[in-house]
Amino acid sequence: MSKKVNVADLPEFDMAEHLKTDEDIAMYLSLVLEEDDPGELAHALGVVARARGMGQIAQASGLTREALYKALRPNAKPRFDTISRVCKALGVKLVAQTVTHSPA
Repeated sequence: MSKKVNVADLPEFDMAEHLKTDEDIAMYLSLVLEEDDPGELAHALGVVARARGMGQIAQASGLTREALYKALRPNAKPRFDTISRVCKALGVKLVAQTVTHSPA
């Protein structure tokens, strides 16, 4: 018979702890971009910023830590300028690709 696990006893998952390399970060952001959800992209950039060090990213982007946390919280709608500055500070770039549509 298997032992029941109480959900409250499970450790909380934090994606930032698993983003160890530049490749991990690029893959994570690429997957999030495929979802086409601006709020989720803002949140994902926040996760990556935490993985890299929020203070360091805030300084490199020219934003305050408070502004960075606010702009990159879940379901935030930051300006493109903010996204661009954060991406530059993280050392990543967003890439445009053509979309292939399936025949209707």
